[in-house]
This record gives sequence, C-alpha cells and structure tokens, in this order.
Amino acid sequence: MISVEDKIVLITGASSGIGESCGKIFAQSGAKLILVARRQEKLEKLAEELTQKFQTKTYLLKLDVRDRQAVESAINSLPESWKDIDILINNAGLSRGLDKLHLGDFNDWEEMIDTNIKGLLYMTRYIVPGMVSRDGGHVVNIGSIAGRGAYPGGNVYCASKAAVRAISEGLKQDLLGTPVRVTEIQPGLVETEFSEVRFHGDTEKAKNVYKDLTPLTGDDIADLVFFCVTRSPHVNISELLVVPTDQANGTMIHRHNTSKIKEEN
Repeated sequence: MISVEDKIVLITGASSGIGESCGKIFAQSGAKLILVARRQEKLEKLAEELTQKFQTKTYLLKLDVRDRQAVESAINSLPESWKDIDILINNAGLSRGLDKLHLGDFNDWEEMIDTNIKGLLYMTRYIVPGMVSRDGGHVVNIGSIAGRGAYPGGNVYCASKAAVRAISEGLKQDLLGTPVRVTEIQPGLVETEFSEVRFHGDTEKAKNVYKDLTPLTGDDIADLVFFCVTRSPHVNISELLVVPTDQANGTMIHRHNTSKIKEEN
C-alpha cells in the first residue's frame, strides 16, 4: 500500500459532493491538497475544516476548468512547493437537463461538453507532463455509468462521459512505459448536488431521483478513489464500475418504501 502522506493531491470540483469527500479522505491520511472549484467561499470553508481536524496544508484555486487560459495560468503560477502534483483527481463535471436530443438546449450542451470533456483535458494536459518528467503520478478521472450506454434524455451527458472513458483508455496507452497510472471510476446513482444541477435548481425534482432507494454517497466514491491510488506501484486499476445495490445499470433501478423498512427494523 502506498502512503499519501505529504503527497500533493489536486482535486477539481472540490467544493461539494465527491470532490469534497475526496478532500476529506486524503486530508485524513496526511496529503497536501490543492482544492479547485468556482465557489471560493465553499473552498475556504472546506479548507478551514480540514485544517482544524487534520492540520492539512491546503492551496485554494478559484477556477473554472472550462477556461483553458485560466487553467494554464493557474497551474503555471503555482508556488514552487505546490508544483509537483502527485495525484490529479478530475472530478469536476455536471449534467444539464433531460431533454430529447432534437429539443435540447444548446447552452446545456456546451456547458456539459466544456466541463466534462474539455475541462478534464485541460487539467490533464497541463499536469501530466510534470508527472512524466518526475517518473511518478496518478490520474483519476470520475466518469459515470452513463458513459457505458445512453439512456432516454441523457444523450449529450452520456456522450460526454463516454468521452471520459475513451480519454482515460487513451491516456493509459500513451503513458505506457512510464510509472504514471490512470484510473477511471464510473459511479451509478450518487446523491450529491448532481440532480439539482441537472434540473437547474429544482430541488423537488432532484429528490425524486433518489426516492425509495439507497443511493451511493460522495464518501463511497472517495473511498474507492483512495483505494485505487494507494495500491502497490505495479498495480493499475484502470476502470471501476460501482452502483448502488438498488441499481443494475443506467436504466434499471429498484425502488422500495425505505421509510417502511426503517420502521420495521
């Protein structure tokens, strides 16, 4: 098992959900964190919590990964003590809408493609060369079960996550011969802000996505990310699909009356 103590871990989308959970699990193990997100206040709150609990060293980047020039400037301007990034967690991503393709919103499409694909590419392009030159590093891309097959209304989102899967496979092939490892995690239903973002802030609609089932949590995914990066150096977990027990694939979900079950127990 590899120790992450004093390793520099950069996490995009770190202000909530899976990214926030990743920050907590790596902080607990002594890593130094570069926390990246658009919401500065949430980053500051998380950094304060991690510093108080674990004395974590953090560096905050208010950054929109869709902006290539901003990404280039942010990475190139890191202080010397923060430049040697050991682990990159490409977590920033989102879904917008569930429209049929022929009725889709162009702005929604562009936001998903620019964040889920281009943002991931930008971060990878500016960080991985340093890993190669230092003979070590690990890239973890947060994909989705949606990347394995489309579902009704998921058209562009599913396509963006299929791209993440292809990019992850291609990156591993391109890095063959180096010690740099590449992992893609493909979660099913995870209860985060994901559905609220998809439905443009409609909290009731978002809650119905997880109604009468037990979804995964951000902590569940962070636990898997941590597992993958702490394996022996000769072990590369290339792909990991994880779903709730109540889910079989992108469209098959078992719903039950959870409140009734809790009462009976």
